[in-house]
Amino acid sequence: MNSARVKKFYYLMRLGREFELAAKREYMNGNIAGFLHLDIGQEAVSVGTMQAFDKGDVFTHYREHVLAIARGMDPKLVMAELFGKKTGISRGKGGSMHLFEPKLDFYGGDAIVAGHLPIAVGCAYARKIQGENAGVFAIFGDGASNAGAFFESINIASAWKLPVIFFLENNFYAIGTHISWVSPFIEQFHKVKNYMPAKVIDGMNVCEVYDAVTEAKEYIENGLGPYFIEAKTYRYEGHSMSDAGKYRSEEELEIYKSKDPIENLKKEALKKGLADERYFRETDAKIEHIINEAVEFAKNSPEPDVEELYDGVFCKECENVIP
Repeated sequence: MNSARVKKFYYLMRLGREFELAAKREYMNGNIAGFLHLDIGQEAVSVGTMQAFDKGDVFTHYREHVLAIARGMDPKLVMAELFGKKTGISRGKGGSMHLFEPKLDFYGGDAIVAGHLPIAVGCAYARKIQGENAGVFAIFGDGASNAGAFFESINIASAWKLPVIFFLENNFYAIGTHISWVSPFIEQFHKVKNYMPAKVIDGMNVCEVYDAVTEAKEYIENGLGPYFIEAKTYRYEGHSMSDAGKYRSEEELEIYKSKDPIENLKKEALKKGLADERYFRETDAKIEHIINEAVEFAKNSPEPDVEELYDGVFCKECENVIP
């Protein structure tokens, strides 16, 4: 890793974390409604994957704020979407769980666990028959790997050698259920290893995530079929803002916080002379300004007009409904 790449990783991970801490505050202030699933602790996965997978289609689960920003979305537009404002990336109609931007090939925030996997496979099939080089990236949690849609997707992707990376974000909890309660083994790659190349990586290390996805991208772009990566990681917050996380111990939480992806990257960069203290001070100050701007932009943006309620919505009954 060179200095420029390490600095980019730090900037995006710190930006993502500060964005989510601000979102958490605004949720508690009543400015964000509905569901809010935070990625705090898992930034290495979100940033490492999006920096490595720089072209092709991205399909995500609903814990996708940091993924979207690392893909190139303006934090102001993402925050406005969380606020449900007209200036949001999905015009305020999707909220936290549906950040969608075709210009970035980012089809994020499927609210159905594993629901986006068959769609990603279909898109990979389309790219293959169109003879395109770029493939498809699909990220999902360990809970999704127990769903029927997951097994159907890896089967057809393998049988037809489709260009898709299956990226499993294993944080050990499906909402509040520990993985050992619903799976015969902790490492989920055992479910896939007979179908395609499958590897396990440290999801708290952004450089390892980046290298693994870079290798997988080259594999699928050479027409060799799908590739599976399992990243072991950990979320510091509950499943969503309504979850106090009482199903896990303080000791377990502290163990994973000692592996914090941002602080460890900073220590490693200082140790190897890839960045100095001045860089980190200036970057942190710049990010604080960006986040404050994003929150003010969201607060001052207008609500969607009532007349737009059904725009972009497939609804046979809409004409018979009074807004």
